[in-house]
This record gives sequence, structure tokens and C-alpha cells, in this order.
Amino acid sequence: MTAMSTSPPRPSQRAALPALWLGLVLTIAVGAYAALDNMTTHVLADHIRATYPAVGEPGVQAGVTTYVAILLTVGGLGALGWLATIWVAHGGRRGTHWVATGLLGAAVAVAVVGLTTLDTSGEVGLAPLMGWLVLLPCVPGLVAVVMLWARRRTASTRGSANTP
Repeated sequence: MTAMSTSPPRPSQRAALPALWLGLVLTIAVGAYAALDNMTTHVLADHIRATYPAVGEPGVQAGVTTYVAILLTVGGLGALGWLATIWVAHGGRRGTHWVATGLLGAAVAVAVVGLTTLDTSGEVGLAPLMGWLVLLPCVPGLVAVVMLWARRRTASTRGSANTP
């Protein structure tokens, strides 16, 4: 087994690290909020009650439990994605911009599905506030991706300016 070669982070990777860490923190915070919602703001339960008025409290709680499990799974996978991107950026590995771009695309897709998927009531299944919160960590992800690509492009443009 060969060891992966690493080099110091490139300037674009180094510059993107704060945005990557912020995205990880926001992802964890959204997961924590989803887990604590049933004890605090009841956003998920209130949404289920509003869209299914005939469902009793056991059905509401079953729905909340399902949504929390989904949100925590998505959040856990998101946290792993952030950690992987931070790892490749910190290690100075090539392709960091591709990893970050691919994971951002996946995260935006998951968030859009949560914001737009209708359930059998004809309403959006996930409480809109939760859907927007799931999208929130994508903002620093977009900042990081733009930084990784822009600085990479600037560096390659400077290098090609020296060649005839």
C-alpha cells in the first residue's frame, strides 16, 4: 500500500478552509436543531398537524420521528462530505475543487428535493423552515467552490501568461 503524497495547501485551498469549516458547523447545527425541534419549537409536528389535521398525535409523532431520522442521516452524510473536503483541501491534494463542486451539487439537490417534494396531502412534505435550513450550509459551500475555482483559474492564467 502506498502513502498518498500531500503538499501544503495551495492558496486557493487555504483560503477556502474557513468557508468549509463554517459549512460543517452549520450542517451540525441544522442536525442538532432537527433533533431538538420536538422539545422546543415543534416546527415538524406543527407542519404535520397542519397538513394532516385528521392524524392523531401518535401519527404526528411517527412523522416527526421519520423526518428527524432522515434529517440526521442527511446531516451525517453532509458532515462526512465536509470533513472529506476539508481533508483534501488541507492536504493540498489535487482535485479539491472537483470534490467540493460534486458535493455541493449533491447537497443542493438534496435541499431542493426537501423544499419541493409534495406528499400525499398535496403540500410540501418537509416543513419549509427545515427545508431552508437544510439549504443553509450550501451557502458557505458555494463560497468555497467559487474560491477554489477562481483562485485556481487566476493561478493558471498567471502561469500561461509567461508562455509564448
